[in-house]
Amino acid sequence: MTMFAGTLPTLLAAADGPFIATGSAPQWVALMPGLPLLGAALCVLFACLNVKSKLPGYATVALLAGGFVTALAAFLQGPDGYGVATIFRWIHASIGADADASITANFGFYMDGLSMLWMLFVTGLATVIGLYSTEYVASDKGLGYCRFFFAFNLFVFSMASLVMADNLLLLFLGWEGVGLCSYLLIGYFYKKPEAVAAAKKAFIINRIGDLGLLMAIGATFVVFGTLEFRPLFEMIAQGVDGKGQAIGHTWVVVVIPLLLTAGAFGKSAQLFFYVWLPDAMEGPTPVSALIHAATMVTAGVYLIARMFPLYAADDAMVALTVVAWCGAITAFWAATIEFAQYDIKRIMGYSTISQLGFMFAGLGLLGTTGAVFHVFTHAFFKATLFLCCGAVMHGFGGQLSLRRLSGVMWMKGFGITGVCMFIGCLSLSGVPFTAGFFSKDMILAQAFATPDEMIGGATFIGLLLLLTATMTAYYTFRVFFRVFVGPRHFEPGEDDHGHDDGLGHDAHAHHHHNPTEEEEGDALHTGFHPHAPGWAMNGAMVLLAVGTILVASLYFVNKKEDHGWAGTMVRHSTAAYPSPGLAHGKDKPAATTVEPLPLGAPAPEHGQAGKPHAKAGTFLGQDPFKIMYYVSAVLGLIGILAAAWFHAPKGAWGLGIGNRELPSKVRMDAVAARFGPIPKWAENKWYVDELYHAIIVKPLLVLSHVFHAFDKLVIDGLVDLVGALPRWLGTLLRPSQSGVLHGYATGMVAGSAVLIVLVVLVAMWS
Repeated sequence: MTMFAGTLPTLLAAADGPFIATGSAPQWVALMPGLPLLGAALCVLFACLNVKSKLPGYATVALLAGGFVTALAAFLQGPDGYGVATIFRWIHASIGADADASITANFGFYMDGLSMLWMLFVTGLATVIGLYSTEYVASDKGLGYCRFFFAFNLFVFSMASLVMADNLLLLFLGWEGVGLCSYLLIGYFYKKPEAVAAAKKAFIINRIGDLGLLMAIGATFVVFGTLEFRPLFEMIAQGVDGKGQAIGHTWVVVVIPLLLTAGAFGKSAQLFFYVWLPDAMEGPTPVSALIHAATMVTAGVYLIARMFPLYAADDAMVALTVVAWCGAITAFWAATIEFAQYDIKRIMGYSTISQLGFMFAGLGLLGTTGAVFHVFTHAFFKATLFLCCGAVMHGFGGQLSLRRLSGVMWMKGFGITGVCMFIGCLSLSGVPFTAGFFSKDMILAQAFATPDEMIGGATFIGLLLLLTATMTAYYTFRVFFRVFVGPRHFEPGEDDHGHDDGLGHDAHAHHHHNPTEEEEGDALHTGFHPHAPGWAMNGAMVLLAVGTILVASLYFVNKKEDHGWAGTMVRHSTAAYPSPGLAHGKDKPAATTVEPLPLGAPAPEHGQAGKPHAKAGTFLGQDPFKIMYYVSAVLGLIGILAAAWFHAPKGAWGLGIGNRELPSKVRMDAVAARFGPIPKWAENKWYVDELYHAIIVKPLLVLSHVFHAFDKLVIDGLVDLVGALPRWLGTLLRPSQSGVLHGYATGMVAGSAVLIVLVVLVAMWS
């Protein structure tokens, strides 16, 4: 291999430099996307056979479980099983007169630590959420049931194709596939106008971001002459393009990453693109748990992590700075909106946007390990939270307002839901020794460890993220204290009626129980009895809650060598990067830039030849990765105590902190009143949707009407005129060809008279 061209950031010259899988992966890894595809085909068959049982759901769960077992088997092989598995030749085409110019894109899978980590939680969570779904949409058994699980299976297939793809073209196919399935699942209740509008909104906004990704893929092929990952990463590692020319300090390392970022932001609901995800809560809750918390929305994070060598090839780190700042701003912005929302499912939707912001900030701050680990932990605890919200929605006739529910945890049949919700809230809030604590802590510490000269304003980004982490703890336990503890009270939602309520369940289905005195009192006024979740929903929530607890232990696996299990997986992937202050296997800061070394060269020791090492930053004069444990723990506790003070029930746990007696009245109401219209603005999501409607939707609508009028009057008018002229001419000439002899004679006489008159006039003038 040749040397790097120019001075580039360390890519392969560190112990955690990008790992390029050069071997061959086993062919049976194709079962991971193949089994869900088979499930989709079976659902079509079941629909054709008019199956009206839960067979489509159980078949889906079984096949997805097979996919998870396959992923687990591939993981247990370790790095020896990493490489490319080509399933069949897909696209091989020559371009132009030059026979050497060709595009190759096989249906093959690129397996390394990154794709392996993603597939473990994609297949695992899909299996558990599929089990939950068998009960959640049970009242829709028949064509609707088959339709739901068809889209569910197709989504998992598309996500697997995206994550495992060995080339950018197959990745784009999976990328568009998850977008299509998201549209189908968000709009599952197609008779509900809000769901249809949300599905179209998600589809259109995603297409805008997808244009950036498509342009990035085209530019990549033009520059590097390939779309396959292995040769692409080898060229990037050498710092050259397809013609052997250096890419450092050129538009390549700035423009292509920025285009990739546009695609990532669209899919992962960041900055200007985030407005589609809260509205997507109109879909069934299992959809929210799988697509909009655990898998699809992390596709943007995966894309940047996969293409990280190209991002890091820019000395100025322009694209990574954009990623870091946009992620931090999105995290904070979404948290401010959550403060004033009352729909608990929508709160969790905004929380997903905020946590995705943390992940993007982690990537932008050069902390790939922390960002990827947070993807993994977030998938578990956020899916748990969504399923618990779905159980409440399922049991209370679609009620999701935290001002109309209280003490749900103490109601008969909802104890498991309350405990699982509590576990999820602890992890999302970053309580010490929970999964969310360790993964979020790595991102926060990385913000202060990354020097400002590498990522501009990294320290300020860290402070903004610390504030957001405190806000996260507050809004999370705001939901828990108001809905799950306190005096028992409920008001049924608008879907309280005796037939299928359009939310995937029968409001008067089974699961009834003997009500308590408080519930009897509510029932007297409403005529409604809540029904608790059954074994499938409870089992799914328990499995995810247990998983949320267990994944915290992964932080201690290979702690010294790789800073946790996620670090090991990242080290064996293209996302590996020597993050400042987090050198693998060392307790000293990692080098940020060194002189280029050959592909696969051993890592230089600290202080050896190369460019001077940039000193990692500190927090309060201390190592961020050591002190952040205490800082984030204290801030999280402050957020929880604030939530308890403002929202906890009176005399909660004998601490005398809260004073809430009614679900709709809390201490925060008086505080919010002092801020004038600001809480109302936050409740209305800062009117961003209205702003988009005013500056984008309405002008485009007016412009479309103008173009419609122009097309109809001018374009169509010209076409119609061209067609009408011969018709009009024919109309004028038709009387002269009537076939009547005396008519012709009359015409001859009249013509002769005209000629005589003309001759006389000409003679007179001459």
